[in-house]
Amino acid sequence: MADQAIEVGHPPDAVLRVVNSVLRRVLPTPLGAPIGEFMLVGFTGRKTGKRYSTPVSAHRLDGDLYVVLEAPWKVNFRDGADATVSYRGKTSTMRGVLIAERSTVADVVQRLASSYGAKKAQRMMGLKFPGGRVPTSEEWGEAVDRLGIAAIKLTAKA
Repeated sequence: MADQAIEVGHPPDAVLRVVNSVLRRVLPTPLGAPIGEFMLVGFTGRKTGKRYSTPVSAHRLDGDLYVVLEAPWKVNFRDGADATVSYRGKTSTMRGVLIAERSTVADVVQRLASSYGAKKAQRMMGLKFPGGRVPTSEEWGEAVDRLGIAAIKLTAKA
């Protein structure tokens, strides 16, 4: 819909396949150190037990590391789950917890987008802002519901 302030805006699937293939190889190595905008999140599927390794944008907020996504695999972190995270050339085991509560997600993504500015936020979040500006908290809340946007907070495993 043209009147929405936020839409999904991922690159074409063919581009994602190539970029993700390269990132899967590079991020866990020292060559991944300068690629701070991305991280590799490894996790086990709740139902399948299959191991997945997914390149995602790395978001820092208040010293914490987040994944922002609308992808269905977010449910693997619903009750918390261990994840292998390769970020800035280092790999560690972290605990990921899904944040799906509308107001909390809207606050996280609005603060991230504001810190990046509209142009970078669109690239980092895989979203489009047709108005060319950072959406308001209310617009983020609507998009959280409509697009299923959530966040996964990653913390050091104790």
